[in-house]
Amino acid sequence: MSPDQLTPERPTAERTSAASVAGSHGSSPARRTRRAFGSQQLGRAALVFLMIVVAVPFVFPIWWMVTSSMKTTSEILSLPPSLWPESPSIESYRQVFELQPFAQQYMNSLYIAVLVTVGTMAVAAFAGYAFARIRFRGSNALFVLVLVGLLVPSEVTIVPLFRMVNSAGLIDTHWPLIVIPILGAPSVLATFIMRQFFVTLPGELEEAGRMDGLSRFGIFARIALPLSRSALAAVAIFTFLKSWNLYLEPLVYLSTKSNFTLPQALTQYVDAYGGPIWNVQLAATTLTVIPVLIVFIAAQRQFIEGLANSGLKG
Repeated sequence: MSPDQLTPERPTAERTSAASVAGSHGSSPARRTRRAFGSQQLGRAALVFLMIVVAVPFVFPIWWMVTSSMKTTSEILSLPPSLWPESPSIESYRQVFELQPFAQQYMNSLYIAVLVTVGTMAVAAFAGYAFARIRFRGSNALFVLVLVGLLVPSEVTIVPLFRMVNSAGLIDTHWPLIVIPILGAPSVLATFIMRQFFVTLPGELEEAGRMDGLSRFGIFARIALPLSRSALAAVAIFTFLKSWNLYLEPLVYLSTKSNFTLPQALTQYVDAYGGPIWNVQLAATTLTVIPVLIVFIAAQRQFIEGLANSGLKG
């Protein structure tokens, strides 16, 4: 065969080799994509597993509380403890309402917490805006003086407050549980959160409001306050939780069972010898945590945004 006949075959072989190389290079990105996707899935699975492990110490006490409320006292104290009751029963939930006026006490805590939350939000919004946007002589010194209230433990002031409440004839009423927290330490923390938020608002918003003829109160009510919903949500959760779990003050001011709040009522489920009735106490505690969970779940996003905008983020 002559060399001229062999010449046309060389490009064919070269094209075949080039096609195979191109094919190998073409499949390489696909393999890299699959490997990257597999690594991403593995990392996500590891993260989910780590989050589950971290959540166990927080979730297990709640699980134990709920399940133990459906056990007998002997089963609660048995060793090793069981994760699920042998014979679940809701009898302890019925006893919660039979042994004392739990429904009335539940409503006491609920309406007190709502009033304290609304009042604290109002005071903190006005005070926080004044400290952040209104310049007057001694404002910084006054704000520092207000923050000092956070450093004073409530146990230190409980005796003089009791004497004041007693002289006003308000012992065994809910007034001290409503008025004092609104003007006390919870309101100081709320004022700090609102002040930190209002400081971050652009000054151009106020200038635009003045150009539209708004007064100082109009700027606060129509511009600043609607923008502070996330900070107000954080204040609401903090305040509601603080009021809902308040124990020392009701113990000092209240003496009638029908006026008790829930933290004080939980200690009253005892037997004839003064020992705690564990399943009934856990059933009452389970009913107690429901409003807090509802409030936090409903305002979770605003709560996180409020912390991020108030300077309290970690």
